[in-house]
Amino acid sequence: MTTLIKSPAGRASARPGGRRPLTHLQRDALAGYLFVAPQVLGIAAFVLVPLALVIYFSFHEWNVLANTFTFVGVANFERFLGDPQVAPVMRTTGIFSVALVFFNISLALLLAVMLNRSLAGITFFRTLFFSPVVVSLVAWTIVWGFLFQDNGGVNGALELVGVDGPNWLREGPTAMAAVVIVQVFKNVGLNMVLFLAALQGVPQELQEAARMDGAGPRTIFTRIVIPLISPTILLTFIITIVGSLQVFAQIAVLTQGGPGISTTVLVYYLFQQAFLFGEFGYGSVLSLVLFLIVLVLTVVQWQLRKKWVFYEN
Repeated sequence: MTTLIKSPAGRASARPGGRRPLTHLQRDALAGYLFVAPQVLGIAAFVLVPLALVIYFSFHEWNVLANTFTFVGVANFERFLGDPQVAPVMRTTGIFSVALVFFNISLALLLAVMLNRSLAGITFFRTLFFSPVVVSLVAWTIVWGFLFQDNGGVNGALELVGVDGPNWLREGPTAMAAVVIVQVFKNVGLNMVLFLAALQGVPQELQEAARMDGAGPRTIFTRIVIPLISPTILLTFIITIVGSLQVFAQIAVLTQGGPGISTTVLVYYLFQQAFLFGEFGYGSVLSLVLFLIVLVLTVVQWQLRKKWVFYEN
C-alpha cells in the first residue's frame, strides 16, 4: 500500500518503493484522454473497422446464398473499370449532385435573406420552412410520390394554370427533376437556419457605413454580407455535396433507379449490386469509389477555402 507524506513545501510524495503520484500535467492529460476516448472508440468501431472490412471484401467474391468466400485479387476492380453501367451511373450522380447543391443552397440563402427581418409572424414562416427537416424521410418521400403521380396534386395544380403536366416518375428527365425537388425541399430548411444564423451575426454598423457611402443593396450584399458569411457558405457546400452523394431512400421509394437507369446514382447502384444481386465483393469496390469521391471533393473544397473564405479564424 502506498503511503503519502507531506513535504515541507506541502507537496505529496511517495515513500521509497511506493507508486509515484500523478502530477498536475499527467492528471490533465489523463482527463483529456478519457474525454476523447468515446469518440475515438466510436470512430474505430463505426468508421475504421468497416472501412478495413470493405477493403478486405473488395478482394474477395462473397456469395451469401452459396456460402462461398473466395479470394479473387483485383478482379472486382477490373470489373469496375470494364463495367458499361459505371459511366451512365457516374453521369447521373454528377447531374443529381450539381442540381441539388445549386438549388438547395440558392433557395436556402434566398429564404434566409427574406426571413432575416423583424416582421410580425416571421417566426411562423421560419418554423414552416424548417419543419420538413424533422419529418420522417420515408413518409415525406411517399407523400411526394403520390403528388407526382400522373393524376396527382402537382399535375392538378398545373392544370389550374392551363399546363398539361408530364407523368413525372415515368420519364427520365422529369423523374430526375422530381427526385431533386423532393430532396431540395426536404433539407433546404437546415441550410436556411445556418444562413440565417450567419446573417444575424453580420454587424449592422458595417452595412450602415456602406449605405452612407452610397453603396446600394446589391453592393452591400455582395461586398459585405457574402464575405462575412463565407465560412457558413463553405460549411453548407461541404455538407450538401456529401449529402447529395449519399441519397438513397428518395430514389428507392420514388423511382427504384428508373425509368431505365435515369435516376440510378452511385449509392443506389451499390445497393443493387450488393444486396439485390448478392455481389458483395463488387459492391465493396463501389463503396471504396464512393468513399474516394467524397474524400477528394471534401479535400478540394477545404483547400479552395483559402481563396474565397474570408475572416476565417
